Amino acid sequence: MWEHRDYGELKSVERHRLHIPLATSSAAYMVLGGSAVHLSAGRLWRLTPTHAHGACNRYGPPRLHLILDCYSSPELAELTNGQHLPDDAVRPLLPLTDELAHQQVEQALTLARLGYHDAAEQHLLQLYFTHKLREGQVYDLLHDLHDTLGDTGTAQKWRHRKSVLLGTAS
Repeated sequence: MWEHRDYGELKSVERHRLHIPLATSSAAYMVLGGSAVHLSAGRLWRLTPTHAHGACNRYGPPRLHLILDCYSSPELAELTNGQHLPDDAVRPLLPLTDELAHQQVEQALTLARLGYHDAAEQHLLQLYFTHKLREGQVYDLLHDLHDTLGDTGTAQKWRHRKSVLLGTAS
């Protein structure tokens, strides 16, 4: 799941998402705040889905999580009291430098000009899971790619997707 924000329509209501991983691997992780976070099995993980995040399973077997969406409550606070994020669950992602971003966009342009438009988009989308990007940057790279190719319709599609997925659409 690419970068997105859930429950944009409920900004005034505090909600949490509980993940209970039943089957997972180290290749499955979430991206939160520029870090890869592996949700290991045998724990209850509380997330705030209104913050931008994404999830991937890069190379491993399928992951299976039981997911519960909850309103904030005294009972939930008691259930999650004392929980912490283990240091070994978090891996900071390397920043995407301007030079590296330029190289990646050039590679995507080459793929697109050869007719591999989906591969070009996937090439850029994967950067979200491998590098620390500013919020929405991956979508900016995608609409810039299509603007450069002269495909204004697809560029506009990515601008719209960004606004919907990150909850900035009016």
